[in-house]
Amino acid sequence: MAVESAVLSRIGLAGLAVMGQNLALNIAEKGFPISVYNRTASKVDETVARATAEGGLPLSGHRSAQDFVLSLRRPRSVIILVKAGAPVDQTIAALSHFMEPGDAIIDGGNEWYENTERRIREAAARGILYLGMGVSGGEDGARNGPSLMPGGSLQAYQNVEDILTRVAAQVDDGPCVTFVGEGGAGNFVKMVHNGIEYGDMQLISEAYDVLRIVGGLSNAELAETFAEWNRGELESFLIEITADIFGVRDEHGDGELVDKILDKTGMKGTGKWTVQQAAELSVAAPTIAASLDCRYLSGLKDEREAAAKALDQAGIGSGDFIGGRSVDKKRLIDDVRQALYASKICSYAQGMNLLRAKSAEKGWNLNLGELARIWKGGCIIRARFLDRIKKAYERNRGLPNLIVDPEFAREMVQRQAAWRRVVGLAIEAGISTPGMCASLAYFDTYRRARLPANLVQAQRDYFGAHTYERVDRPGSFHTEWSKIARQSKTGAGILN
Repeated sequence: MAVESAVLSRIGLAGLAVMGQNLALNIAEKGFPISVYNRTASKVDETVARATAEGGLPLSGHRSAQDFVLSLRRPRSVIILVKAGAPVDQTIAALSHFMEPGDAIIDGGNEWYENTERRIREAAARGILYLGMGVSGGEDGARNGPSLMPGGSLQAYQNVEDILTRVAAQVDDGPCVTFVGEGGAGNFVKMVHNGIEYGDMQLISEAYDVLRIVGGLSNAELAETFAEWNRGELESFLIEITADIFGVRDEHGDGELVDKILDKTGMKGTGKWTVQQAAELSVAAPTIAASLDCRYLSGLKDEREAAAKALDQAGIGSGDFIGGRSVDKKRLIDDVRQALYASKICSYAQGMNLLRAKSAEKGWNLNLGELARIWKGGCIIRARFLDRIKKAYERNRGLPNLIVDPEFAREMVQRQAAWRRVVGLAIEAGISTPGMCASLAYFDTYRRARLPANLVQAQRDYFGAHTYERVDRPGSFHTEWSKIARQSKTGAGILN
């Protein structure tokens, strides 16, 4: 049926890059007739051809915004999957001209949540409902079952709930979709998901670096190690694909492809937004921030090469710290596994705390356990231990931090010796592990009843009269530090 049709479609999708095409085909495959539209007609033709080739799926292509909108059953629901920012506004303008009160627009891109909230207000002025829906899982997830994070109009969600619950990834306790909350909640949750993803990927790369440089593991051994880890507590999409990556040969030369890839990491902005929001909300997110810093540093390829050469000439070579050292490879692999697991818990804890803080600010009433549940399948950060994160928040919805949940606390304590060995070994070997170091520092800072912040506050009071509180009496206090110090020095001088 993948042709123009007079039968009204249940839903529409505009924006037919690969993600849009795959999500449209997923919807059609689940039995929901869908209309598709793209400003470039060739993309429409391509999608219709794919629908035909993949089983005659109920998908119809349209070459004008008007024909596309009018092909939909009322109340109309249109998913848009275009580049965030101005293209979204342009697409909304083109489509909404033909839409009616009660129709709904669903933006499935990685959009800044405040843009979504602006568009909700603008759409409401015309009687149009609006959802900002995070979509995670990449191209494969879009086609076979993504994790979906819709937020905004509850009515807009209810209009397509039966569709979204069918096309989302399916796990043991239901489809990986839930109505996240009002306003820009869906986009904000997807943003934090991506921030956690940044941290996850950085930590995995550090594990790789330590095993490769200190342990001397070959790519074949790395593939075997990560595959083994994926059968245990670290089971996750990112660990699985990492094992696959180490086994891919370079078709243009000898060896594995991973060794031929330039060490510069790209980014699209969601990690930066996450760190900015953490700062604005006074939420510590050092693992995620470290991962962002590493992406910035990776982009300084020419400077890093020049620095390596200059410092080598100054007497510091990259191998000077580890030359000739004997390493128990089996123990190192196990230590790195434990360090990676503990560090990942810290990264997820930081993301969850950011979600909780934003929820409190905006009144979204986010259900952190439910968010962990819908991340169990389809999305990039899907992992076995998300089920345990879900259960931790079910046990205590007011849980202040994952690392103080009784189960996670026990695991963190059990793994801290290995964690410290790996970080110490990396520092001694001159290998940067900023994500693992940040996670360990976060753990050590959070678990301490008393920090040296008392000295920092004394300094602030000294130079800026910012006052301080005392541990032994209530109230705010200020001390004339410089005056007392001068008197002390004068008195000491007289005594001498």
